[in-house]
Amino acid sequence: MASKRSKASGATRAVQFLQRHGIAHALHEYPFDPADLGIGAQAAAALDVEPARLFKTLMVVLDEQRLAVALVPANAETNLKTLAACLGGKRAALAKVAEAERASGYVKGGISPFGQRRPAPVATDTSIRTHETVFVNGGRRGLQIELAPDDLIEALDATLADLAR
Repeated sequence: MASKRSKASGATRAVQFLQRHGIAHALHEYPFDPADLGIGAQAAAALDVEPARLFKTLMVVLDEQRLAVALVPANAETNLKTLAACLGGKRAALAKVAEAERASGYVKGGISPFGQRRPAPVATDTSIRTHETVFVNGGRRGLQIELAPDDLIEALDATLADLAR
């Protein structure tokens, strides 16, 4: 994996999680534009990565009571009904920003599936396995982590499902 590493990059809980678990990864920084609401597309364009390889981290609420994490390609929408079912729920809805930030310990645009303050069940789209490496948020705006899909799935004990549409 090619790496665009900086000294400041290693400070996030997400990166510390990967280091603690001995998971090979590369860090990639890009200039984050807070005015651009398409965070995944912004990162993919800035890093010159196919959007299907960049997985956005979505915090969701299952059955109006428990949080979960969904990882879907940046260029796809999430099938919330399938997401709920694969994690043992009936309904899923995107969590409110404040709730997602409080539970994860990260800010919107920087939420990583790794090193969350309150770990939640994770589901990822099955397309993750079609790539040699994938990118997920690194725990702060403007930082992406590149790693092997199987390492991500194992580290997060992620459930695989057809979440993208």
